[in-house]
Amino acid sequence: MASFKIEGGHLLSGTITPQGAKNEALQVICAALLTSEPVTISNIPDIRDVNNLIRLLKDIGVKVENKPTENSYTFQADELDLKYLESDEFVHKCAQLRGSVLMIGPLLARMGKAIVTKPGGDKIGRRRLDTHFLGFAKLGAQFRHIPNRDVYEISAPQGKSLRGGYMLLDEASVTGTANVIMAAVLTEGTTTIYNAACEPYIQQLCHMLNRMGANISGIGSNLLTIVGVKSLKGTRHRLLPDMIEVGSFVGMAAVCGDGVRIKDVSVKDLGIIPDAFRRLGVRIDIDGDDLYIPRQKHYVVDSFIDGTIMTLADAPWPGLTPDLLSVLIVVATQARGSVLFHQKMFESRLFFVDKLIDMGAQIILCDPHRAVVVGHDRSRALRAQRMSSPDIRAGIALLIAAMSASGTSTISNIEQIDRGYEHIEDRLNALGAKIERI
Repeated sequence: MASFKIEGGHLLSGTITPQGAKNEALQVICAALLTSEPVTISNIPDIRDVNNLIRLLKDIGVKVENKPTENSYTFQADELDLKYLESDEFVHKCAQLRGSVLMIGPLLARMGKAIVTKPGGDKIGRRRLDTHFLGFAKLGAQFRHIPNRDVYEISAPQGKSLRGGYMLLDEASVTGTANVIMAAVLTEGTTTIYNAACEPYIQQLCHMLNRMGANISGIGSNLLTIVGVKSLKGTRHRLLPDMIEVGSFVGMAAVCGDGVRIKDVSVKDLGIIPDAFRRLGVRIDIDGDDLYIPRQKHYVVDSFIDGTIMTLADAPWPGLTPDLLSVLIVVATQARGSVLFHQKMFESRLFFVDKLIDMGAQIILCDPHRAVVVGHDRSRALRAQRMSSPDIRAGIALLIAAMSASGTSTISNIEQIDRGYEHIEDRLNALGAKIERI
């Protein structure tokens, strides 16, 4: 198990470019299973979760060609190994990777059957798959439990095909929406999905599928209409910049930056993220499609118009993504003022604040979903600590805290950070950080 050794107190300056979006990559790579023709995807990040998914596609017979100089991959799913798709080895590998759940929709649509087990991923509380399965059921899919393997077989009704229908999703799940979309594009009839997730990565998936020959309307809204087609063709697609990495870099620049430019961020797709940091007093200048965060000796938390304490809460798009609350909490520890964070979507994501409290942060963990941060106003630095990364987003937040701390910190279990951030120590060291992988 690898660790980071971080020498705190070094200011960051210079320019950094965000990687391609992790969550979009997982969706559109799985969408390549919907056609036998080549699908070329560029700006794919070199991170553990994406690389593991690509290896899984190779295992099931997808031809994969990598062009490292273009940061692109071409996928061709013209000879899938159906026997391997039903094997215990395949099921075991799927259980190690949460992104594998996005293979279910494409396999169900094209092959008429998929095997499902509980997928892996971050340990951040209950992350149910009911939305996926209820959506498939609305398309006519049937479920059969295989007790001796503890898996479910999802299939079209015997002798029939899936058929479109109306569905109101029980929650605006991003992966659930993506999965149902991919199942519906090759389904007979018209599918209507209400309360669909509508974040930019879902929009990107829909636009890509339409270029492949799908018929999806309502893109960008929470009401999608999908008219099924008989087949899809190949296409080329480029991933958006990763909005979570952009937000992470904004947080780093606020806490320990000496003037940082984040290039080519696709400002129009960041939604409320810049405003969330501005509410903590962070200055963000927009220059074309770049963000520039100047050094600030002090940043002051806003209050609401009536003078009450600022509250930042996660919500489905276009609300604030839950993936950035961990970073925002670290930023708030060095602000002037107090802020209440309300993490509504996951039960365990705030428990990492105990590590920040050990570092000297003033945080009251009210319950598993709420924490009050009383900012230091940089009056005292956080103390270096030995820590372990519990998940991707808490891991990057702890890395930011360690970079700003007095002394040398160690973060173990950094494989979690590697799942979502590409060569992060090399890129940050180029800005002036002192991070060593040990």
